[in-house]
Amino acid sequence: MGTKHAEYVAREQDATVVAVADPFSRTLAGKLGVPHFDSYHDLLAASGAEAVIIANPNSAHVETTLAAIEAGIPALLEKPVAVTAAEAAHLVAAVRDSDTVVLVGHHRRHHPAVSKARNLIASGVIGRLVAVNGMWLTKKSDDYFEQRWRRETGAGVMLINLVHDLDLARYLCGEITTVQAVSSNALRGFEVEDTAAVIVGFDNGAIGTFILSDSAVAPWGWDQATQDDPQFPCNPDIPAWSIAGTTGSLTFPQLARFYHQGESDWYQPLSRRYESTDAGDSYTRQLQHFIAVARGDAAPLVTVEDAAASLTVIEVAQRAAKCGHRLDVPMVSAPTGKTTE
Repeated sequence: MGTKHAEYVAREQDATVVAVADPFSRTLAGKLGVPHFDSYHDLLAASGAEAVIIANPNSAHVETTLAAIEAGIPALLEKPVAVTAAEAAHLVAAVRDSDTVVLVGHHRRHHPAVSKARNLIASGVIGRLVAVNGMWLTKKSDDYFEQRWRRETGAGVMLINLVHDLDLARYLCGEITTVQAVSSNALRGFEVEDTAAVIVGFDNGAIGTFILSDSAVAPWGWDQATQDDPQFPCNPDIPAWSIAGTTGSLTFPQLARFYHQGESDWYQPLSRRYESTDAGDSYTRQLQHFIAVARGDAAPLVTVEDAAASLTVIEVAQRAAKCGHRLDVPMVSAPTGKTTE
């Protein structure tokens, strides 16, 4: 992800990479022709950076961000915000006690289809929300797991991938109050799960189901449905989510809206229209937003507190998968950010 962020910075006229900290490789710094540091502490102390992007292993997210806060340097922190809710709470407290801003990299929130869907749902165009179904099913390459941390506690398809979907579910559909889950590591046999399914209850009475796996040959998921990342083949006509309400429904992220004209029941044919969205991809729009945040021109769309709430849902889902019961989610803050862009 650090390399990916550097690619987006290279295309952005208002930002420049001035240094790279990487204890394992000098490749990126050499490619960019910038100073290399083995330690992020040395980079923060010596590089003169006006902002930093933190894209190291999940277990190092909190300690690295705390160092950036101590140095007074605004940070874009890759998701998940932490490995545990307790760690995230520590970071929340540090941000509250500091004037240094942190934007958490739940990049999908910046996609134009997300802001449009949020506006449509909030405006009542599909009526009262009834249900949402999401899928993220793909087959990650074997070399993805060569990095040991991706096979151990602190990784897994729930913390790395489901966190995206449940963060969007909170942002689009309302706070999640209950979770049921099952998970399995039968396909890859690692310490962490490769497949999981969850049922969530929202505070507005709606229900959501999500199923995901990093070991399945399938076309369903955000990465396949968008062109956010060109390394993934795009299937633009296959939705990742279905969002259903009492007067209509949406495919997502395509935003095909289904509705009845006139009398509304299951005997009536459905009409369909595609809702228009703005242009742009999540990563570019997130970087542009981060620049504005670092300059003090905007508040973070995804705060540490907000990201900690999404992590809490994942942590409850992990516990639910182990105990086999429906669990309540502790009260969390409402998602931040405007409903229009």
